[in-house]
Amino acid sequence: MDGKKLEYKGDEALKAIERLTAEADEVQKSILKEIVTRNRETEYLNKYMKGSKNILDFKRSVPVITYKAMRPYIQRIANGEDSSLITGHHITEMLRSSGTSAGEPKLMPSIAEDLDRRTFLYNLIMPIMNQHVPGLDEGKAMYLYFIKAELSTPCGIPIRAVLTSYYKSKYFKCRARDSFNDYTSPDQTILCHDSNQSMYCQLLAGLIHRHQVLRLGAVFASAFLRAISFLERNWVRLCSDIRTGKLDPGITDLECRSCMSTMLSSPDPHLADEIQGICSRSSWKGVLCHLWPRAKYIEAVVTGSMAQYIPALEYYTDGKLPLVSTMYAASECYFGVNLKPLCDPADVAFTLLPNMCYFEFIPLGENGSMLMDIGEEQEVPRDKLVDLVQVRVGCYYELVVTTFSGLYRYRIGDVLQVTGFHNRAPQFRFICRRNVLLSVDTDKTNEEDLHKSITVAKKLLEPYHALLVEYTSYADTCILPGHYVLFWEIQVQGSEANLATELDDKVLQECCIAVEEELDYIYRRCRANDKSVGPLEIRVVVPGTFEELMDLLIDQGGSINQYKTPRCIKSKAALKLLNSRVKASFFSPRDPKWVP
Repeated sequence: MDGKKLEYKGDEALKAIERLTAEADEVQKSILKEIVTRNRETEYLNKYMKGSKNILDFKRSVPVITYKAMRPYIQRIANGEDSSLITGHHITEMLRSSGTSAGEPKLMPSIAEDLDRRTFLYNLIMPIMNQHVPGLDEGKAMYLYFIKAELSTPCGIPIRAVLTSYYKSKYFKCRARDSFNDYTSPDQTILCHDSNQSMYCQLLAGLIHRHQVLRLGAVFASAFLRAISFLERNWVRLCSDIRTGKLDPGITDLECRSCMSTMLSSPDPHLADEIQGICSRSSWKGVLCHLWPRAKYIEAVVTGSMAQYIPALEYYTDGKLPLVSTMYAASECYFGVNLKPLCDPADVAFTLLPNMCYFEFIPLGENGSMLMDIGEEQEVPRDKLVDLVQVRVGCYYELVVTTFSGLYRYRIGDVLQVTGFHNRAPQFRFICRRNVLLSVDTDKTNEEDLHKSITVAKKLLEPYHALLVEYTSYADTCILPGHYVLFWEIQVQGSEANLATELDDKVLQECCIAVEEELDYIYRRCRANDKSVGPLEIRVVVPGTFEELMDLLIDQGGSINQYKTPRCIKSKAALKLLNSRVKASFFSPRDPKWVP
């Protein structure tokens, strides 16, 4: 398998992509045959296949499942039973999902060679980028990466976030120290368990090397914006460190102190003055381009729910830096890469690499109309699934994977749309997580519909120089009729803050009705005709609320790297926090337009 070779570089990596995608069907059949052959004697597969290694028997017999069906097996292994319950390999760790999309973390089994596959995909990124942005080997990358303290199962299997697993692995620690892997952050700062000390030191290192930085980034856009907010609060301390050549005493992690003290080997008042001059400006519009003037792009996930952060990133770059989403991955498995990384974020499509796992797809129709017909717990007919090379351009599908580590015909929960093919491998646009829904009556609003509606409504804030920096939602059914509640954090931008007209009740009320007007026919019917759903409500929260929400969810086991603001709140603690920070509340002033 190509995934066993890790050090693809330059043209060799690009040739590997061409070979895999040209032979996508053959590679997929080989992958499935290998998985079935290795794992056919496991308790799970043997229950359905009776020891057969025929892939046709697999497709006829093995059901399509969600995490609910796998949880008992995973829990048994966590409690000490053998890995052979689900896989023919030793499970080396459990990968803990963030839980911010689905409402609760999941434990995903992982075997040693899974790290090979993830590393294989990582090693394709720079050869792809170098095709489009030359000269990246002439400077450094300021990538902000973080780990999460690991736990363990009752029988001692490590529980880690998927990115923590990679950063603590030999593949990251022993990576080639060439120009493409030249990060401003010392490994010790990335591996620091205290996220605040890690953030401080990584930003300090990035500022020290500001004239050498060619790439900026974090895993998700949310983490990168958190770093900007951290910089706004702490740039005075950071400048003081650079000016004096002495690390702030608040950094107590010994390894961080050691590596950063070496980096701060002598005072640099000139650099401190440069940074102070930029950070003390009344407006931070374009601040990233001023602080890191040679930067060529920002690398972070800006698809799906992360699209909300594009306006904020464009503000801090003054629209001058491309926003690049390089890969598509999850805790369960890594899937594919973006072969056109400089495209507009709205046009990002990922090419699924056929050696990552065995891919299947649940058809959702040409316009996604079947999305609500196949619920999360509804049984999916086995003969309805479509293979990787059989998907059709323009159609919508839900992703299903079979992995070496013990997930069989497992529903990831992602809704994708086929945009084209690269050779024989399809390219997909990420649409939404299917299990993030608002529903009061017969209405069902998914993540994409909610995002589209809010995108339209937030334009009403623009004349007031106001920016919707973050949002989430929940369905309030405590009173009848129930209604949708949106929590909005609004920020007035830059030097216009003192000149901006105060946002009055009418503006936010118009935002409420603008959201409702963009929601689907069923919602509008429930509101205007059936009266089974009440007027939509926007609760405006105080600045910093969503950072507090992020802290809360990370404290509950999430990871900064993997954090995504939940678009539908399911945690009672999170809802209590949000409600405690509300400074004003507004309702739709009328029913949305509805035509039977």
